[in-house]
Amino acid sequence: MERKTISIEGGIVRNPQVRLREPINLSFIPGEHIAVVGPNGAGKSLLIDTLLGKYPLKEGRVEYDFSPSPTNMIYDNVKYIAFRDTYGSADATYYYQQRWNAHDQDDVPTVREMFGEIRDKSLQDELFDFFRISPMLDKKIILLSSGELRKFQLTKTLLTAPRVLIMDNPFIGLDAPTRELLNQLLLRISQRESLQIVLVLSMLDDIPSFVTHVVPVSDLVCGQKITREEYLDSYISKGKEGLTDEKRQRIIDLPYNESLFTSEEIVKLNKVSIRYGDRTILKELDWTVKCGEKWALSGENGSGKSTLLSLICADNPQSYACDITLFGRRRGTGESIWEIKKHIGYVSPEMHRAYLKNIPAIEIMASGLHDSIGLCKRPQPGQMSVCEWWMDIFGVLALKDKPFLQLSSGEQRLVLLARAFVKDPELLILDEPLHGLDTGNRKLVKDIIEMFCLRKNKTMIMVTHYQNELPVSITNRLILKPNGTEI
Repeated sequence: MERKTISIEGGIVRNPQVRLREPINLSFIPGEHIAVVGPNGAGKSLLIDTLLGKYPLKEGRVEYDFSPSPTNMIYDNVKYIAFRDTYGSADATYYYQQRWNAHDQDDVPTVREMFGEIRDKSLQDELFDFFRISPMLDKKIILLSSGELRKFQLTKTLLTAPRVLIMDNPFIGLDAPTRELLNQLLLRISQRESLQIVLVLSMLDDIPSFVTHVVPVSDLVCGQKITREEYLDSYISKGKEGLTDEKRQRIIDLPYNESLFTSEEIVKLNKVSIRYGDRTILKELDWTVKCGEKWALSGENGSGKSTLLSLICADNPQSYACDITLFGRRRGTGESIWEIKKHIGYVSPEMHRAYLKNIPAIEIMASGLHDSIGLCKRPQPGQMSVCEWWMDIFGVLALKDKPFLQLSSGEQRLVLLARAFVKDPELLILDEPLHGLDTGNRKLVKDIIEMFCLRKNKTMIMVTHYQNELPVSITNRLILKPNGTEI
């Protein structure tokens, strides 16, 4: 009889709120490496959570065989790195700007403390060298960039030597060299007989070569497991066609705000340096962004990209000690952070992580009108219409009344992207905007960005580790070195 690491037959979850539309019949055989693929909101995470026993079954059964492991407990044998997992125990009291406020970091553990005692020193040395972990060890965990966090997550999990390793979109947020390193590492460890790898992927056309089988998930239905070759031949779809001509024209025809703030220079940094203790994040950086320019901001994980953006968005208190001019006004000359923010539309992995408000998606959208985390001020009916207009553009209008935390991570990202546009801002700052989106939604969002950038006096700064994500409207580039200096 063929052994099955994880097997579910006729599985129907008891709670209808987290139930797939059809019974689940699926098994993972030792030696297989699986990719669970599907568009945003398809039900991939619900399937994984069901396989791991998070949701009790109404019908059917789940069985496990983790031999040669001495225990058959899920906790001991399965490690799952999900999109939301980041700072571990430090998440409990985290707030959005905490990363930039040194006085609120006293009780935050370091990377070294988060690793704890490591028994397998040989594996530790290999992974630390592979992901360049050693320079991070004495950094506070919340000071890590999103890419550094993912390196930490992967290293910490791999050190536990799990029987089954499940990773949700492991390549997002990593710079190109690290993505290649991770691909090589997974290829290497996939050859270990005692390890089975399961990837949960939204980019349907990005399935690593070591994957042997694919489980397609669509419209809350778990499809039949097939070989990677069968999937590539039959299941790869072009996804959505992007933005319709009608919606393209709607963006172009948007009326301009009466409060449009015009300045020849939108951002001007003069010899800006940012330090935390003995660490230099940015070093004497000179940078001018003029009205109408479209900038691509890039650099390796930890080079200071998010720190730089925090200065522009008035989230970093060190900005008051720097020579920074925004929209023609020198920082610290009497303007409030809200006067700055009302001209900026912003989305980032840090912002996504900070949004733990389980309120209707339309209210998350409306919070962008006042730059709050959560809805602090009731919008006027006309403002709610604007929110619905942008939700329609991003294809999430049908989700407007659904609680935000019940959306898939990709759907959440689309809502937060729409939130960045809701004020029709003069300056659009997009930090990894396509992070976690499926192939179709990546095309859609890229089209929206392109159309928005065609409008008069619109300025944009975009961060991405994928060159093919950049719109054709990019006019300038800034590349940061690891010590925060420019190239």
